[in-house]
Amino acid sequence: MKAAIIGAGHMGRYHAQKLARLAGVQLVAAVDADLSRAQALGVAAFADYRAIFGRADAAVIAVPTDKHHAIARDCLQHGLHLLIEKPIATTLEQADELIALAEEKHLVLQAGHVERYNKAFRALVARMDRPVFLEAERLSGFKQRGAEVDVLLDLMIHDLDLACALARAEPIDVSACGFRVLTRDIDIANARIEFANGCVANLSASRVSQALVRKLRVFQPDMYVSADLQAGKLRYVRQTGGSIVEADETHEGGDALAEQAAAFVWAVENHAAPEIDGRQGRRALDLALTIGRLVRERLRRFE
Repeated sequence: MKAAIIGAGHMGRYHAQKLARLAGVQLVAAVDADLSRAQALGVAAFADYRAIFGRADAAVIAVPTDKHHAIARDCLQHGLHLLIEKPIATTLEQADELIALAEEKHLVLQAGHVERYNKAFRALVARMDRPVFLEAERLSGFKQRGAEVDVLLDLMIHDLDLACALARAEPIDVSACGFRVLTRDIDIANARIEFANGCVANLSASRVSQALVRKLRVFQPDMYVSADLQAGKLRYVRQTGGSIVEADETHEGGDALAEQAAAFVWAVENHAAPEIDGRQGRRALDLALTIGRLVRERLRRFE
């Protein structure tokens, strides 16, 4: 499989490394508006993504979010399988167009929700039968990279996707609050999501924190699990014979980005639907946009 990287910045460089190490994959091109960044990847380098048409079978799109749709649409029209960094697009209409085009052309369209490949999360979700409540906390320091979108599309969207995967049901009700701190857009937010099966998720995200936090807590009738997704640690708490029993697990190591790249290549090579397809990317985007709308409506009332 001949692969290309579109966007050779922070994430694009990592994607290039993972793809280049996979058997059966040849990294043939890198694209970036800053040609020197593309050249640094050691393959044919271009400033215009259209130069890869006819050279590559598949591409990873790791450009700023506001450029996802136009580039992805053009790539799909020219027959390229795509892995698109989250969020898949900036509007639902854009996401719908990409999904429809990929289906029409029989191409793989994978949404880059890399946290699904986190070893600790995979272990956790395999043990949970019927979650009824979950809490997620995702905090990060401010970075200019990603600031073209709000904290919902930058950070919370990871946990929106994880919550849907855990709940195994569609969201039916959302409430939210949030605030501007260092930018003119939403920098910190909290959302409550209720799913059709009664599961409830409470999610918090901040890009103005001094600590890096990736915490997830999941409750079901017979068990409570606390996860540190950053450290790869899980703690299971059960009641057995009238006593509380705790068990710790560690899932260190692993490489979620490499696992995601391998999953993408497998889907392309086997002409199969990807595990995290465009529709799942759209679902997370829909929630993030809904939360953003609710937060902005609230801010207008109080500002």
